[in-house]
Amino acid sequence: MRRTAKRALAALATGAAGAAIVIALPLPQASAAAVGTADGFASANGGTTGGNGGATVRATTGTQIHQALCGRASSSTPITIEVSGTINHGNTTKVSGSSCNTAADKIELKEISNVTIIGVGGGAVFDQLGIHIRDSSNIIIQNVTVRNVKKSGSPTSNGGDAIGMESTVRNVWVDHVTLEAGGGESEGFDGLFDMKDDTEYVTLSYSILRNSGRGGLIGSSESDTGNSFITFHHNRYENIDSRTPLLRGGVAHIYNNHYLQLHESGINSRAGARAKVENNYFEDSKDVLGTFYTDQAGYWQVAGNVLDNVTWSSPGTDNNPAGPNLTSTTSVSVPYSYRLDGGSCVPDVVRQTAGANTGIRTSTGSCSPTGPSPTTPNPTTPNPTTPNPTTPNPTTPPPTQPSGANLSLAGGADGSSKASGTSYGNVKDGSLSTYWSPGSATGSISIKWSAATTVGRVTIREAAGGGSISAYRVVNADTGAVLKTGSGSGAISFTATALKKVTFEITGASSAPRIAEFETYAS
Repeated sequence: MRRTAKRALAALATGAAGAAIVIALPLPQASAAAVGTADGFASANGGTTGGNGGATVRATTGTQIHQALCGRASSSTPITIEVSGTINHGNTTKVSGSSCNTAADKIELKEISNVTIIGVGGGAVFDQLGIHIRDSSNIIIQNVTVRNVKKSGSPTSNGGDAIGMESTVRNVWVDHVTLEAGGGESEGFDGLFDMKDDTEYVTLSYSILRNSGRGGLIGSSESDTGNSFITFHHNRYENIDSRTPLLRGGVAHIYNNHYLQLHESGINSRAGARAKVENNYFEDSKDVLGTFYTDQAGYWQVAGNVLDNVTWSSPGTDNNPAGPNLTSTTSVSVPYSYRLDGGSCVPDVVRQTAGANTGIRTSTGSCSPTGPSPTTPNPTTPNPTTPNPTTPNPTTPPPTQPSGANLSLAGGADGSSKASGTSYGNVKDGSLSTYWSPGSATGSISIKWSAATTVGRVTIREAAGGGSISAYRVVNADTGAVLKTGSGSGAISFTATALKKVTFEITGASSAPRIAEFETYAS
């Protein structure tokens, strides 16, 4: 068993080779379809449309989600379920019916098809309650947060997976979600995004996966190699020990993701897996690509990846890192068109687009002026045969450094209250080992200056051991105007505003959070 996650959040890169260009898509309040169209491998095999064309219902509890599934004419009748509020064990019960097969301890999408679950309104949070997809097809999950799902301790749900798929699953699109844990296996958590036992044609896009021992896997063992055709793009993996993802057999396409603080290993291709890994940004991490913890080799095709402060272990019997000089060992074709952002601007575009409650923004694929044109590859479905080595790819471009000064370092700090042993000034001392915590689950912390200062982005970095932030407000303390609302932590952008004091107000949390740093930037 590997060591548990280090939960102190690391710095987010904000530099870019060119200005990131994103598209903001409207979030429906009462519609019959998800926002946008499934891409990647979820667009193959007939496509993924979820509940498009069916009825739309609202749900504020897990029981209501199950009731919506069970109330359909059949298990394949299309339906869109718009979810708001917090879904947890207390409001989720088993519901019976001929068109469903539900359970009380998880959101159960079992033996069904043609379903969309989308967060609306002030957001949808699945708190300590995982989403389980089994023997199902044509599923869309969009704009939701799933957090702190456990496989041991109390309460438990979904085997400890935030989102888990197993047993003949086809065509799933998971988009603009935030998946987070509070540690590793010894603390009761498992994977954030797992696929096993014959799962194919899945896309995970524009999502955040963070604070976990395990990011996710494709295949539960070296013999479970029948899972394939998975796309990961424009996601941020942050503060994770390993499995970003772990691939056992099959084909995966991994592009334009930002990997930050991977402590033990990253993309682990093994047991004959073949991964197309291109234009990703790896930062402050170890062993970001290779075959690890096994002597059963996997393979990779690499191009355009940026390595920013990446370290590598030495090769061994069960350890074959791909670096420090990334070289392709296979060639992978994908059956769909896609646009590639330049690797150096990936942190910036992912910061603006990934996660729940970000407006479901997407990239145009042109954030870098040197980025390639839309890629139209060979339409033939990849054939996972034994690969042959190919020549190395062109030299990876040098990484860009974060731009802009942390304005908090020149300011002061105050707040509504502080727990014993903590200090307001700890949020601006540049150290992740010190922190401020409110006297209860809610409270506020502020950065202030003697003269008006323009602020357009703040970054909240949490220390280990604190409660999860379910709701916050960023407030212009000079006027009382609310600049941004949301949940969780990390980078928060809003319209640049000149002010003398900005406040991060925690209005909901599972227990008192611990804020290590409250950084402020002009843009």
